[in-house]
Amino acid sequence: MRTDTVKAKELLFSGKHTCVLCKGERVYTSNQRGVAPLISWLDSKTDLKGFSAADKVVGKAAAFLYVLLGTKEVYADIISEPALETLGKFGISCHYNKKVKAIRNRADTGFCPMETSVLAMEEPEEALKAIIRKLEELKNGN
Repeated sequence: MRTDTVKAKELLFSGKHTCVLCKGERVYTSNQRGVAPLISWLDSKTDLKGFSAADKVVGKAAAFLYVLLGTKEVYADIISEPALETLGKFGISCHYNKKVKAIRNRADTGFCPMETSVLAMEEPEEALKAIIRKLEELKNGN
């Protein structure tokens, strides 16, 4: 694990954050849930190329967003098999605490809607459109 990844992982757990990205002295943290921080950083065009990330939960949707952000390495406390495959396909090194078949939704009544929305996708740009569509649907109560 790279030094930046170790630092991000330490900050993830010590600061009670949901997501931390590090590169040298530059650090970004978030307490937002789900893919919200990643979408926010993409929307603001924050330059995170070459950063290492530590995240509580990484499903396939988050994996695609990490690809689009240009991260080099990801540590996930919990990661889905599809996310692990996606990160590997795009050359992002990954470490994790626990691997699961798929990410469950917050109510634990089924699979995460974000992961489900991109499960059959292979390209990050296509996945981003599906993620944004799903976020809109969820926001509108659908």
